[in-house]
Amino acid sequence: MEKMLLTPEERLQRLGISLSSVRPAAGHYVSHVRVGNLIFTSGQGVDEYHGKLGRDLDLETGYKAAQQSMLNLLSVLKQELGELSRVKRIVKLLGFVNCTEDFTDQPKVMNGASDLLVEIFGDKGRHARSAVGMAQLPNNTAIEIEMVVEIENN
Repeated sequence: MEKMLLTPEERLQRLGISLSSVRPAAGHYVSHVRVGNLIFTSGQGVDEYHGKLGRDLDLETGYKAAQQSMLNLLSVLKQELGELSRVKRIVKLLGFVNCTEDFTDQPKVMNGASDLLVEIFGDKGRHARSAVGMAQLPNNTAIEIEMVVEIENN
């Protein structure tokens, strides 16, 4: 029951996680767009994990990369909302995994992001999801994730 009473920020703190500042855009776009009570994020890659799953990186490393990408996305939400408790529901994730053509564990890689969301938001963190393999991603990042989030009306 205690888990339900904690804010998302308190859950992050209990996990020993602090959100970093929002990564700068690499072009003429914004980190997110808010339409009504929905937030659509731009894709967030990672700075730490580079290379292809199935050749340069193993599944466990891909899982960690997905977690880091999700933390980058949560930083975007935190900057926009002030408090992550304003998240009503994580609606959808779209994960792009930089991988070899014979790598087929994209869903297992994306579990890093999904598991983290459920840990932080509980049932509000359960979402629809797609996980696809890519021949290449910008800067050879291991993963890029974008998401759609429903927020509480003010």
